[in-house]
Amino acid sequence: MDWITSPEAWVALATLTALEIVLGIDNVVFISILAGKLPAAQRPRARRLGLGLAMLMRVALLFAINGITRLTRPLFSAFGTDISGRSLILIAGGAFLIAKSTREIHDKLEGPEKGTAAAVRASFGGVIVQILILDLVFSLDSVITAVGMANHIGVMVTAVVLAVGFMMVFAKSVGEFVERHPTMKMLALSFLLMIGMALVADGLGLYIPKGYIYFAMGFSVFVEMLNLKLHKRARA
Repeated sequence: MDWITSPEAWVALATLTALEIVLGIDNVVFISILAGKLPAAQRPRARRLGLGLAMLMRVALLFAINGITRLTRPLFSAFGTDISGRSLILIAGGAFLIAKSTREIHDKLEGPEKGTAAAVRASFGGVIVQILILDLVFSLDSVITAVGMANHIGVMVTAVVLAVGFMMVFAKSVGEFVERHPTMKMLALSFLLMIGMALVADGLGLYIPKGYIYFAMGFSVFVEMLNLKLHKRARA
């Protein structure tokens, strides 16, 4: 705990916490969409449990830093690209995210009857398993970022706990907002589809700067907020 008296450690903690929150936004949106398939009474529990599992997974990965370091070492080469354990996880997670987002978009476009049936069929355990799979993918990037930015395990763990705590506070608001506005839900699913493609590309060695992705997402949300305001004014 010597880092508590170090100004540099506190700066690293503040910066890393902010980055962990930004990296966790995707996770919150996906958890909100999956929880929305459950009955209303079960949604808060699913959101809390999903984020709680994400925090535990990230802390566990932080204490397995040596294993995380080995995940970045090449295992084999394919098509002129070195493939590591991290690459395999990102490719598998990205493919899962693409498949899940595509299926969700398909369900939304099929009509309310089929969409309602899908929501009824969703089980609490099934939703938690899907959340856990994506937690693993999102946690990996989050932990690698933490390891690269901070030298003290205490700083890393504190940043992760603070970030997940922040997300827990706002997860309900995000989930309810997405549920109230179908167009925002479709936009969120499109974001997840884009993130899935970026994860697969990253796993194959084609890195797409996160700044471009977040700018595109932020601009799209800004335009959609203007549309929602316009529709609200038209109905008034």
